Amino acid sequence: MKLLFSEQKSDYAHYQFPYAIWGLPEAGETPAGLFNAGFLPSSRNLDRFYLCRQVRVDLARFKPSSENRRILRKGAGIAVSLVRRDEFEYTPERRRFFKTYADIKFGKDVMSFERLDALFDSPIISHLLLFTDAKSGAEMGVATLYLEGLALAFYYYAFYDLAYHGSNLGMFMMTSAAGFFAGQGCRHLYLGTCYSPAALYKTQFTGAQFFNGFRWSDDLGELKFVLQHDQQKQEKHLLESDGYRAGFYDDSLEKISAASAFRVNLP
Repeated sequence: MKLLFSEQKSDYAHYQFPYAIWGLPEAGETPAGLFNAGFLPSSRNLDRFYLCRQVRVDLARFKPSSENRRILRKGAGIAVSLVRRDEFEYTPERRRFFKTYADIKFGKDVMSFERLDALFDSPIISHLLLFTDAKSGAEMGVATLYLEGLALAFYYYAFYDLAYHGSNLGMFMMTSAAGFFAGQGCRHLYLGTCYSPAALYKTQFTGAQFFNGFRWSDDLGELKFVLQHDQQKQEKHLLESDGYRAGFYDDSLEKISAASAFRVNLP
């Protein structure tokens, strides 16, 4: 993997010089390696990735909690099936349904028809999970996925019937995906970024981890600390924070460095 560092706005007075970090796969590398290193796709063609605070589930450790089981009970009667993208009919009816959902959830035309069409015609969608009413056969939701063997499942966009009451359908879909891929023997389910408390719902699975910039952490207390740190005016970046280092890494930069998988071999 090649790394590119793209400058963002600096704060010279406090010696903060931020960079967005991009990863570009090299010959012989697959997306699974970049996901595992903390990167998510920034290109639908899977040729550019960005380092970010994201959440995944270690599916070998996943067991439905009482809350997970409650969500699944609310969706009783909803059937789940996995379909390859090349076997999925991207019909005009589905296209309109996806666009209506996107307009309501993201804002009018944030996802245009052109962007939606490009999404469904790109390598980042290899499969889809379909959710249907077992009695009527009516389609209730679709989750788009990138799968790479048993290495990973990336839960990307979900589109579902917002008028369907009583099932907490969006959470049911994500919880069902965790159980489904754990049952398949998949290693990790990636759930996207976590930059606000509103995204903590992604961590309500046994085996949830987040990428903190140098390693995958199982400590959700650490994640909540970082989220609180984000909401305060900062004159220091995170690793300069005494509260962070002392609270989670024994105030040891060596311990943090030892946990990092990133290395540069200088000539």
